[in-house]
Amino acid sequence: MAEKPEDRKFTPMDKALPNVQNLDMDRDDAAPEVDVTIDEQVTEEGPAVTELADGGAEVNFDPNDIPAGDPNDHYANLADILPDNILGPLASDLYEKHMDYKMSRKDWEHTYIEGLDLLGFKYQQRTQPFQGASGATHPVLAEAVTQFQAQAYKELLPADGPVRTQVMGVPTPQKDQQSKRVKNYMNYVLMNEMEGYDEDFDKMLFYLPLAGSTFKKVFYDTVKAKAVSQFVQADDLLVPYSATNIEDAECVIHVLKMSGNEIKKQQYAGFYRDVELGSPQMFEDPLKSKERELDGQKKTKPEDIYTLFECHTNLDLEGFEDVNPQTQEPTGIKLPYIVTIDAGSRTVLSIRRNYAPDDPTKTKTQYFVHFKFLPGLGFYGFGLIHMIGGLSRTATVALRQLLDAGTLSNLPAGFKMRGIRIRDDASPLQPGEWRDVDAPGGSLKDSFMNLPYKEPSPVLFQLLATVVQAGQRFASIADSQVGDGNQNAAVGTTVALLERGSRVMSAIHKRLYASLKEEFQLLAKIFATSLPPEYPYDVVGAQRTIKAADFDARIDILPVADPNIFSQTQRISMAQTELQLAMSNPQMHNLYEAYRTMYNALGVKDIDRVLPPPKPPMPKDPALEHIDALAMKPFQAYIGQDHRAHVSAHLHFMALNMVRNNPTVMAAMEKNILEHISLMSQEQVQMEFKEEFAQIQQIQQMMQQNPQAQQQLEPVMVELTQKIEARKAVLIAEYMEEFMKEEKTITSQFDHDPLLKLKAREVDLKAMDAVRKQDEMEQRKAVEQAKILSREGIEDDKLEQNEELAILRADTSLTKQHMTDVTKMDIANMKRKDVKTLKGPKS
Repeated sequence: MAEKPEDRKFTPMDKALPNVQNLDMDRDDAAPEVDVTIDEQVTEEGPAVTELADGGAEVNFDPNDIPAGDPNDHYANLADILPDNILGPLASDLYEKHMDYKMSRKDWEHTYIEGLDLLGFKYQQRTQPFQGASGATHPVLAEAVTQFQAQAYKELLPADGPVRTQVMGVPTPQKDQQSKRVKNYMNYVLMNEMEGYDEDFDKMLFYLPLAGSTFKKVFYDTVKAKAVSQFVQADDLLVPYSATNIEDAECVIHVLKMSGNEIKKQQYAGFYRDVELGSPQMFEDPLKSKERELDGQKKTKPEDIYTLFECHTNLDLEGFEDVNPQTQEPTGIKLPYIVTIDAGSRTVLSIRRNYAPDDPTKTKTQYFVHFKFLPGLGFYGFGLIHMIGGLSRTATVALRQLLDAGTLSNLPAGFKMRGIRIRDDASPLQPGEWRDVDAPGGSLKDSFMNLPYKEPSPVLFQLLATVVQAGQRFASIADSQVGDGNQNAAVGTTVALLERGSRVMSAIHKRLYASLKEEFQLLAKIFATSLPPEYPYDVVGAQRTIKAADFDARIDILPVADPNIFSQTQRISMAQTELQLAMSNPQMHNLYEAYRTMYNALGVKDIDRVLPPPKPPMPKDPALEHIDALAMKPFQAYIGQDHRAHVSAHLHFMALNMVRNNPTVMAAMEKNILEHISLMSQEQVQMEFKEEFAQIQQIQQMMQQNPQAQQQLEPVMVELTQKIEARKAVLIAEYMEEFMKEEKTITSQFDHDPLLKLKAREVDLKAMDAVRKQDEMEQRKAVEQAKILSREGIEDDKLEQNEELAILRADTSLTKQHMTDVTKMDIANMKRKDVKTLKGPKS
């Protein structure tokens, strides 16, 4: 049976430091030398037994099983090499730093803890101002957090994967294939292989709007042998008071919770130093206790959970100093290390270098990515607790007052005259019940007096609505007003309304996009160093391959989400606006792409079934081109056609009376003839200048490979291009002259007919009139566009004025109500004074 790591006896390790030379020192009190002979016996199968001089024996179970620290290994655990007189003070210093950093953010934690109560997850049983008073919490904060989490989760982590890629530089087929491999593999790992990534991301998006800051830790897990992207709460990561960003922080402390069994696994793998930690100590964190309280959990007995501090810091370790490569003298510069200590016993478990072995600058390797909801004034960001916590607390107070007022109004209380006895007076009256009362005498109503409880105040209700609207408007969770307006409103007005209601959320989405991109790039670096040269993996119905060399600077890795669009509502509105613009002038737009964008925004899966893609244009014979011309359908010339035959057929077709009397068809045929002439000239030029075209292609490749040579090669390419274009122009002129003669030959029989000349003149006049009408139409469109732009500006001004008027009306209403209440109180006071005056002084 294999022995446990704690039962093994380690071989003695050399504690000499690599940068310290051993010096022979003469000491007067040195012990006399004693020759001791030690016989070591190793059985073929079993432990190694070493006989000691005192007659005892040392049993070593597989002494080579757990590796000792190697100072020559860049990523070795230096805690196995450093002596205890260095490790002890280091652990104490890092522990004190943790306590100092935690005290420096005490106010931030206090605000966060108090803000968690505003979520309303736990109903408060209140006894003030009376037993059973309302303990409800207004859900404005919980609604904002939940809506943000649901919206961001859908946009940033779609079902197909959150990663997309793009090629850097000039695209090539090899780069395109590489980009596709990187995208497929990263999406496969994140959505299938990386355990808990989906759940961690979902949880992070819930914590983010509350705390304002969350973190992702991206690293390679040596035990699991895979890349990990782990969610880290803001309360588990501490930085110095002076830190403004995580990249430049002098020290970053990650608080880890790890079971004893997991620590043993790490020790067995050689990642942690094999030392006895003792029993785990309890570290009571008020913030964690509050979160567990809201979650409905309570610790009933101690757990085998250790608290570890993973400190990413800069140290000048004795024996591992930074040295000048020329003088070999220590420079005194601190180098990046990762030190892990057990918080309970303050024992160092590992010390590892935190920079690449081939990095001459020894730059710190970054493992953490900071996600911010809103940029704060310091290191941590601001969340909804900080921004609308006051509004949420005010709304809760107003809501409870309204509910308490309604309770007291519906269940009145008061005083009764002494001597009144009611049967079963301890139980409340039920609807339709009459109960006997023993009254000593007089009127029964004179024996009771109700306390003057008022109905719920309408002014307080209006104030509650104002506070809630302010919170919802800030958190961008108010109902969108785009669909409530005029459906025929100008496009600019719709976009303005959409942009006005989404400014805050759009900025938050862009910050998340930037942080997510940083996370993916850290993962790509891990894949580049941890994957084999070629790694095959299986997917549904196929097998794919990824290469470690694919993760290089030629491919940029990005989130699949659009940084400018944060919700499906916004995407649909933008697509609808695009479609409206395209429909206003279909000649200038690609209607197919506009409709396809709209279907994509709606989330339609099989778009080609609903919207068949347009068929690619294909070469046609002259007869089919004539049919397309009569049907007003577009057609064009193609390389490789018999251009002379097409032109001749078109000229004979244009000689028909029906065609000669139709300017539109004539224009289409003339256009196609010119296309054939251009292509015929181009084909002739390519035959005559084969060497020149080869030289141009070669020069273009040289310019792409060596941009510095562009100035030298560009004049040569310009000269060749001008030479070719000059010859092409000559050929076009010759072909035009040739085909004009052919056209006259074909149409000469009509030139002497006066009726035909009149008809041709009429056709020319109609063509001129059509051109004039087209110009007038364009001018009218320009005028209408100017009017639309003017209306947009006027409507924007109206929107701003309406908002100002709404605020003024609300203020006026509150002021009027306040004045009315004051006036009523004054009148009541005057009446009481008049009554006292009329009654006169008491006798």
